[in-house]
Amino acid sequence: MKLFQCQNCGQTLHFENTRCERCGLALGYLPHRETMTALQSDAGGPDQQPQFWRALADGGKYRYCANAAYDVCNWLIPAAQTDTYCAACQHNRMIPDLSLAENLMRWRAMEVAKHRLFYTLFQLRLPLATKAESPDGLAFEFLAAAPGAAPVMTGHAGGVITINLAEADDSERERRRHEMREPYRTLLGHFRHEAGHYYWDRLVADSPDIEEFRRMFGDERQDYAQALQNYYANGAPADWSEHFISPYASAHPWEDFAETWAHYFHMIDTLETAHVVGLAVSPKLPQGPGAVFDFNPREADMKQLVEAWLALTYAVNSINRSMGVQDLYPFVLGPFAVEKLTFVRDRIRHAGTERCAINGGGHSRAHDQRGQIRCAVSL
Repeated sequence: MKLFQCQNCGQTLHFENTRCERCGLALGYLPHRETMTALQSDAGGPDQQPQFWRALADGGKYRYCANAAYDVCNWLIPAAQTDTYCAACQHNRMIPDLSLAENLMRWRAMEVAKHRLFYTLFQLRLPLATKAESPDGLAFEFLAAAPGAAPVMTGHAGGVITINLAEADDSERERRRHEMREPYRTLLGHFRHEAGHYYWDRLVADSPDIEEFRRMFGDERQDYAQALQNYYANGAPADWSEHFISPYASAHPWEDFAETWAHYFHMIDTLETAHVVGLAVSPKLPQGPGAVFDFNPREADMKQLVEAWLALTYAVNSINRSMGVQDLYPFVLGPFAVEKLTFVRDRIRHAGTERCAINGGGHSRAHDQRGQIRCAVSL
């Protein structure tokens, strides 16, 4: 994840900011430019809420996504477009009952994670459509369990990702992590994992890559429900770290792919942050891994990516332990996990290249009618 800068005063900005803490100007995210922008109204004055805002990043006129009214979105839409929801929020099919204050707070946490997912999906130029645009489109449902009703299951089916609203409660999520013997459980992890299921259907199923997938991950045609039942009854095999990226990845080839996909997103997003803030790891111990994060992780080869990731997580895990908190990354990347990460990376790159070719080639970005990123011919 990048850090950004206020075009008015130079203040460092974060992805979720809505107002500059130094100069007070309103802020918004421009997905087609992959940047935060300071905003001014035509009437002047940072405290006014006009229909349209002028973006200092490019001088264009924009308005906020309709979900900004609930303080859950800071993404912008070009004034000329008729959309009321931004390119990320158009994928919402169901949101919780907002008459309950608790639901609104949890939905806000959900949207923070979802928008971070979309940040990476757009950067990787992955194919992305709404259900209104295509039966194969992606949709989200944020559901809260009703008293006496069946529990809400977080998962993916037919392009619809369902997230149990209870996952936005830190204490409840930690309780579930312990109950399921997981080393790691976050909202962002859920979104990245379920997106992996969605993109398995889009990029791997019925593709020429399916046999290579089965060689690496196993045969996905085995009974999924039975495989999960076996996993929850017996847990992961004792040697799971030699073959899988996480314990849950051992449950079924689909879960293996989704977990690997999520971890690839963890790696490139965190390493991008390390690059932006200028981190370097130079341990005093001769055997300690070191790295300078002076590269774009989305363009790095897997060897460079893994070496940098090992150095970063070695350092940050050690710092976390000094503070008495759990490791940032409580996993080990074995050779088989790296091979699977390479498979995921290659499928993503192929999809991004193919999408650019369909839209005209080149490396510049332009706005389509939904405000999403597409490739366009460089001029």
